[in-house]
Amino acid sequence: MRAVTGRIIDGKAIAAEIRAEVAERVHRLARRGVVPGFVDLLIGDDAASATYVRMKNKAAAEAGMQAFDRVLPATAPSSEALDIIEALNGDHHVHGVIVQSPLPAESPIDIFELQRAIAPSKDVDGLHPENQGLLALGRPRFVPATPAGVAELLRRSGIEVEGRHVVVVGRSSLVGRPLSILLSLKGPGLNATVTLCHTGTKDLAEETRRADVLVVAAGRAGAVTADMVKPGAAVIDVGTNRTDEGLVGDVAFEEVREVAGAITPVPGGVGPMTVAMLLANTVTAAELAAGS
Repeated sequence: MRAVTGRIIDGKAIAAEIRAEVAERVHRLARRGVVPGFVDLLIGDDAASATYVRMKNKAAAEAGMQAFDRVLPATAPSSEALDIIEALNGDHHVHGVIVQSPLPAESPIDIFELQRAIAPSKDVDGLHPENQGLLALGRPRFVPATPAGVAELLRRSGIEVEGRHVVVVGRSSLVGRPLSILLSLKGPGLNATVTLCHTGTKDLAEETRRADVLVVAAGRAGAVTADMVKPGAAVIDVGTNRTDEGLVGDVAFEEVREVAGAITPVPGGVGPMTVAMLLANTVTAAELAAGS
């Protein structure tokens, strides 16, 4: 068996710390008669999405929060979804409204239309144009949960980001683009020099080999191999790809861990952080609504 040279970053353990902190904040709100809660709008019957919603709901319940889901068929018109969102926007017991993505291929709905309809103060996914704009301006209200989770994972793992070169692979509005903005902001655990790579990048390996911290959200199993990583770099794998061998990331873990100074596994790395940061965003929304 080959020796493991890279430190394994335990996302489960760090997420557990955050969830314990969230539970304490929930407890403080409960003493004031406020129970934080969110609602997931699930369109269609995708098994992976349904599993993820159940996971979020279970984590919320363990933290003393309320979580519910509303389900529509895959072919439901946007008017039905918008009616649900409007009702949730006006419900003071609901502090977070989430549209589970991706929508089914057969859905006639543009998910951006639904995200834009959510009240910005309840957009705990951080995907409303107003919240995306606040992040870009350096005044974030809600940061999307996965980018927030990556930043917190780096900070709590003791991985230096300030003044370092971070390369992010993938420019989605869910992960890559907001993460590149977040890590470039001034603040504790941030203030990096960030390069954002994507399908138009001419020589991806040349860019990734410059990274002190490499974050991979490419959406393709094994997209980053050992020869693409600077020795000693921290590698954060955001990918989740279902294969015959099970769940794997976007990084060729077995070979990259021989080069990296620290690396996240899949599963057990970024995934638990995403759920934890969603809970943290919801508690923040409840605190803001309660005037605290």
